[in-house]
Amino acid sequence: MSLLADPRWGEALAHLPDYLGNHVQVSLAALALGLVVSLPLAILTRNRPAPRGMLLAFASIVQTVPGLALLALFYPLLLAAASVALTWFGVSFSAFGFLPAMLALALYSMLPVLRNGITGLNGIDAALIEAAKGVGMTGRQSLLMVELPLALPVMMAGIRTAAVWVIGTATLSTPIGQTSLGNYIFAGLQTQNWVFVLFGCLASALLALAVDQLLGLIENGLRRRSRLRAALGCSGIAALVAATLVPTMGRSSQGYVVGTKTFAEQYVLSALLRDRLQAAGLSATARSSLGSSVIFEALKAGDIDLYVDYSGTLWANQLHRSDIKPRTELLAELKTALARDNITLLGDLGFENAYALVMPRKRAEALGIRTIADLAAHASTMSIAGDYEFFSRPEWAALQKAYGLSFRAQRQMQPDFMYAAAASGEVDVIAGYTSDGLIAKYDLVALDDIRHAIPPYDAILLLAPKRAGDERLQAALRPLLGRIDIATMREANLRASGNDANSSPDAVARWLWEKIKQ
Repeated sequence: MSLLADPRWGEALAHLPDYLGNHVQVSLAALALGLVVSLPLAILTRNRPAPRGMLLAFASIVQTVPGLALLALFYPLLLAAASVALTWFGVSFSAFGFLPAMLALALYSMLPVLRNGITGLNGIDAALIEAAKGVGMTGRQSLLMVELPLALPVMMAGIRTAAVWVIGTATLSTPIGQTSLGNYIFAGLQTQNWVFVLFGCLASALLALAVDQLLGLIENGLRRRSRLRAALGCSGIAALVAATLVPTMGRSSQGYVVGTKTFAEQYVLSALLRDRLQAAGLSATARSSLGSSVIFEALKAGDIDLYVDYSGTLWANQLHRSDIKPRTELLAELKTALARDNITLLGDLGFENAYALVMPRKRAEALGIRTIADLAAHASTMSIAGDYEFFSRPEWAALQKAYGLSFRAQRQMQPDFMYAAAASGEVDVIAGYTSDGLIAKYDLVALDDIRHAIPPYDAILLLAPKRAGDERLQAALRPLLGRIDIATMREANLRASGNDANSSPDAVARWLWEKIKQ
């Protein structure tokens, strides 16, 4: 089947109103905020060298910060601010999704607006300003009636650049909870759905191109003193905004929100949870591709209602525990600790997805490596790859301490790509996941952790504080508890790693339910 004939184009198109509408909404709000802040600052500092230099330096520094990092930094800052506001003033607001994305993107928009604003105002012929004074204009009148109209074409060029930057960078707001066209890209990369990746890239590029051309029409109209061109550009922008926002504004409440982390298993489980809620007559949607710390804090704050996490992740990251306890005891302590934050641990799904050091089976047999202790003797000549967070996690520190591991090189890469890299010999060892079907697909082997450096990683279902007494929700989810064994989950994950319509999270979730309900 050719890529153009792939039925997943239809699935991608079905998500477009939601993703595009939210993308335009956050981009528009960020650009408006950036203009409201940047234009007055450009006017105030244009003739003040010291403040102007400091302002441009600050805006330039912001541009050096990677977009994803800047977006992620705003989330904990707003969480702290929300806590202070609630404690001191009794006012609450969500630090999840729209607000951090808007603020970070507004900062990104400032540099071109400031530079072009200052350049446009300072580039006006001094004789014209003197002439304005000569006819009795005040400084304010000169600014409004002479300087700004003359500088406006140059300023519009800066606004065009800012708009393109904001629209492009908004695709990175997905991990902090803001729905955008980036949902296609993040989900597509994790599930190897290249139709979604291509669709997201094309949609983002076409949106940026359309906005740039319409703003260019306005700029051209201002340069040529053509009211018609400027009016057509403004009408086009208004029509584009209306066409993308109206479908989302007319939509009813989204009901329950299921959170999803950034790998294929989570997409499948999220689809399964959503389907079970909908089968029980409950409205449910998914909020996808959230970071580990973001998703937990979002649940705690009530921005999402439920999601699947792993006991070892919470034990190490949220409880900051480094000791290893038996599975039953660890789950009991974890349930008690979560209850202090009014989070309900409804139960485990029946399988464990732990970190494991994985390598090609043939090479492991040739070197006589069956355990991580065996691996330690060879590690100095080997390279290891992990996902984007593994080498900063407590589990990696625990493995190094327990086994004295010291590899020749460390690499970070997309989780699904790690397995192919190990199979092809690009890396010697990877930090994989025990429930991943790709281990069998590529004939790899997970090495035994004989010193129990890695804690148990049972898949557990968590509910937000506001859902603690929601019996209808819990009744819809209980049939899943303890029903998914490791073999079934591995097969589901292997199916999700395919590259056809039957490998979509929705399709695999339907297969998984048919499998476990028997």
